[in-house]
Amino acid sequence: MKKSDKVTVPDFSRMKARGERIVAVTCYDATFARLCDRAGADILLVGDSLGMVIQGADTTLPVVLEDVLYHTRAVVRGAERAHVVADMPFLSYQVSVEEAVRNAGRLLKEGGAHAVKLEGGVAMAPVVRRLVAVGIPVMGHVGLTPQSVHALGGFRLQGRDEASQRRILEDARALQEAGCYSVVLEGIPLDLARQITEELSVPTIGIGAGPHCDGQVLVIYDLLGMNEEFRPRFVKQYETLGTRIREAVARYAAEVRAGEFPSEEHSFSKRREKA
Repeated sequence: MKKSDKVTVPDFSRMKARGERIVAVTCYDATFARLCDRAGADILLVGDSLGMVIQGADTTLPVVLEDVLYHTRAVVRGAERAHVVADMPFLSYQVSVEEAVRNAGRLLKEGGAHAVKLEGGVAMAPVVRRLVAVGIPVMGHVGLTPQSVHALGGFRLQGRDEASQRRILEDARALQEAGCYSVVLEGIPLDLARQITEELSVPTIGIGAGPHCDGQVLVIYDLLGMNEEFRPRFVKQYETLGTRIREAVARYAAEVRAGEFPSEEHSFSKRREKA
């Protein structure tokens, strides 16, 4: 696959077969979508993590379908090559299969997404099966599932014992059997992630699950270090934009207060005269 080719669902199985690692990042607006797309990201995930990094909530639970639709439309406008996946928020797919189809369909029809992602394994297999049957590609998500944060007792490593590891493996198998084209593995032990990745024929996308997955996903704000107070252990910060943005705004504020900005050079009328 050439770097300029549009990334589609069938590409991911071919990438796994060739041993090519899949690059995914979360994205919430057109500007970041354009930048991440041009940087070579394969997947732009409009995550319900927007509830925490955009809306300032403590969990992803308050996010509603209209929120994801809004941000998905923006991301699709900025993406040219990348595959855009929209998260299905809490209670948008758990109530009934019919409601899940309706809501997932809106994310594709109105939001422009190429696929949807939902959390859960064995229990969600009937939903996945129906979505796939009507032509909606589905990315699964097992292990640490943030929409179940209260049931899990917090954002904690999952699969700590043999029984829970067996359940996570069964969940991943059920999602593949139901028709998921890929599965996110979040917050599970490295050996379990390796086992699932080796067993599944569809690619795995890891987050806090070690290096043995077929791809990786990170929240873009975490990757760029935009939250100075929050740094999960599994995150590698490739920049410290939080500090740099704060310092840049502080310089701007100081210049405004000192009467140094704007100068004549930065006047709109001055620019028009030069033009």
